[in-house]
Amino acid sequence: MSIPTVIIVPGWRNSGPGHWQTLWAERLPGAVRVEQDDWLWPKRPAWVQRLSDTVLAQPGPVVLVAHSLGCITTAHLPDEVASRVQGALLVAPADPERRGVLADFAPVPYQRLPYRSVLVASDNDPFCPVRLAGAYARAWGSEFVRVPRAGHINVESGHGEWPLGLALLQSLLPLPLTPGALYSQAA
Repeated sequence: MSIPTVIIVPGWRNSGPGHWQTLWAERLPGAVRVEQDDWLWPKRPAWVQRLSDTVLAQPGPVVLVAHSLGCITTAHLPDEVASRVQGALLVAPADPERRGVLADFAPVPYQRLPYRSVLVASDNDPFCPVRLAGAYARAWGSEFVRVPRAGHINVESGHGEWPLGLALLQSLLPLPLTPGALYSQAA
């Protein structure tokens, strides 16, 4: 069985120090992080191309771990790239129609994703109403996990290592993560 590569897909403005995506990228064995050329003024063709290149550069299947605009970028992947994806954890998706700087990512695709996905959203996310996140989940065929009062599920809302997210990621992997591999640096 081929173990998929975990690809971390940050959103608008990247995921900085202390963000669960940054911690996972540093600590998950073999994880790869997508690096965009322009984190402040994202353009859909460039972001989708960079994610596509990252997926296709891996020797086997991948599991995507996307946050915010990274979720929308993931939904825009062309079929030939999406066919390499084994699963996706889609966390706190963005609403590109509510922020002018993200408008290039609208309209958001509303077709079923060809792989298993779990979409996590908060009922008080300032960047995407939970009803819209639920609509994304239904359209994409994602399992929907609604977490109460979790904000944008980032550092500002108190999510550092985020163990719930790690458990959800584990549900998308064919083999268990090495015990303690992620949190071996924790006190």
